[in-house]
Amino acid sequence: MHISGKGKEQASYDAIVIGSGISGGWAAKELCDKGLKTLVLERGPMVEHIDDYPTAMLSPWEFTHRGALPREMQMANPIVSRCYAFDDATQQFFVKDQEHPYIQEKPFDWIRGYQVGGKSLLWARQTQRWSDYEFEAPARDGFAVDWPIRYRDLAPWYSYVEKFIGISGTRDNIPNLPDSEVLPAFEMNALEEHIKREVIAHYPERHVIIGRCAHLTKPQALHVKQSRGQCMARHLCHRGCPFGAYFSSNASTIPWAKATGNLDLQADQVVHAILYNEHKKRAVGVRTMHRITKEVKEYYARIIFVNASALNTNLILLNSKSARFPNGLGNDNGLLGRYIAFHNYRGNITASFEGLNDRYYYGRRPTSIFMPSFRNVFRQETDFLRGYMVAFNATRSGWQHPVDGIGETLKERLSEAGPWQVFMMMQGETVPRYENHVRLSSDQKDPWGVPQLITAVDYTENDVKLMHDFLAQGTEMLEKSGCQSITTVDRQDAPGLDIHEMGGVRMGHDPKTSLLNAWNQLHTCKNVFVTDGACMTSTGNQNPSLTYMALTARAVNYAVNAMRKQDGSV
Repeated sequence: MHISGKGKEQASYDAIVIGSGISGGWAAKELCDKGLKTLVLERGPMVEHIDDYPTAMLSPWEFTHRGALPREMQMANPIVSRCYAFDDATQQFFVKDQEHPYIQEKPFDWIRGYQVGGKSLLWARQTQRWSDYEFEAPARDGFAVDWPIRYRDLAPWYSYVEKFIGISGTRDNIPNLPDSEVLPAFEMNALEEHIKREVIAHYPERHVIIGRCAHLTKPQALHVKQSRGQCMARHLCHRGCPFGAYFSSNASTIPWAKATGNLDLQADQVVHAILYNEHKKRAVGVRTMHRITKEVKEYYARIIFVNASALNTNLILLNSKSARFPNGLGNDNGLLGRYIAFHNYRGNITASFEGLNDRYYYGRRPTSIFMPSFRNVFRQETDFLRGYMVAFNATRSGWQHPVDGIGETLKERLSEAGPWQVFMMMQGETVPRYENHVRLSSDQKDPWGVPQLITAVDYTENDVKLMHDFLAQGTEMLEKSGCQSITTVDRQDAPGLDIHEMGGVRMGHDPKTSLLNAWNQLHTCKNVFVTDGACMTSTGNQNPSLTYMALTARAVNYAVNAMRKQDGSV
């Protein structure tokens, strides 16, 4: 399809953003704020803040199955049904297994959210900065390639993003978890405080902090300007928050971008490929197909941000072929789609605790207790590379816990809180490997004519050793805290269920060994930027979304400045 004359002029913009999730929303906000006429293309349907959260205010008894999934839904969707957040109240925000098929050469649970806002409606909202111990890790430990940036390059952008989205938490002065710009923190309960004291007493070098999360505990003027309100501690976040209390594209960046008058948001547009002009030696636009009508269109822009989520960004670039780039846009070195990594969530620990029966807590706090990585941080000290973050929480079972008695005795016992229970989990760094990759199928296509993605991603012995160390260390810490009935579990989840897949379009210094430079530009196509999870050179052990947002704001600032300096070209 070729458009000329007035039609092409009407389909032309200063910038195109592919995807409207956490990083795409930020790209849109920043581009529009800087005066660029910006087109955001989202492959899923429109989701308007508040109006399109159909279950946000429903009580359990208002669901046919009290929130549980019907067996037929589970049977038809074995992959997405394994996601902790997928239930009858949230299923409208998840991609069902047959809606966008892919090929698992090795088991990989690809959890997706196709709608305006993407997975920003579904994320766990945990936000931690990286430190130089993460940015310098590949060079220090001899894996992947050296990051082309360091903490000092991203620090001001972390602050910029944090002030806008709102982060609750504490300032803890931890070397490998730099402090954020924070609002008042949620509180630990009595047992969590007890475990914290015991851990610090027995392991002075370890830190136990309340989780930093993107929830407004005390909205500031900038948040009020976004029409966002205070968190009510309902912990029904995955349904969409009618208060706008947690950060999402829908509640924050997209309305902000719309208010500038510079945003054109088009839903139901499946991007086939980025268009490359051989004569201009740059990308000139994108080709899309309407999700429902299958109408094909082309849109044009001077700069393009690819924020389709990590694996879909890889898919789009791999499918963007031309005479100049026969193996995918920017893929001169053959590394596009390689070095896919993720977070290792396989280890869980549960325990009980006797005592503190006169203590309880208020509300449903939307965050957990966190322990920044304490393994291999300052030096290599184990027989595995890298480390893991620990998260845990303590709760008292409610009226559902089994009790003895009948009649009045039963009623009285049901009114009392049950025993304390502890749940502990890991978030482990995985080491990117060439063998872990995605590629396009040569013979199978999706309903829109795009080649299906093949996933070939697996764990390594290093991942298993790291998990066993967490199980041992976690057990030891709980024992020293006086917990009982400690049980360890290897969940044996397939990669992907962590929903933190990264890489494939990694940043680096050298075009021979990386796809992107220090500003998230494709080395060989400078007006295309990638700032979602696909750009990550390594995974760290922190939750990644805050880093995506900071990288995006930084890259937009660079792109717009460069465009204005050089006669409209980047």
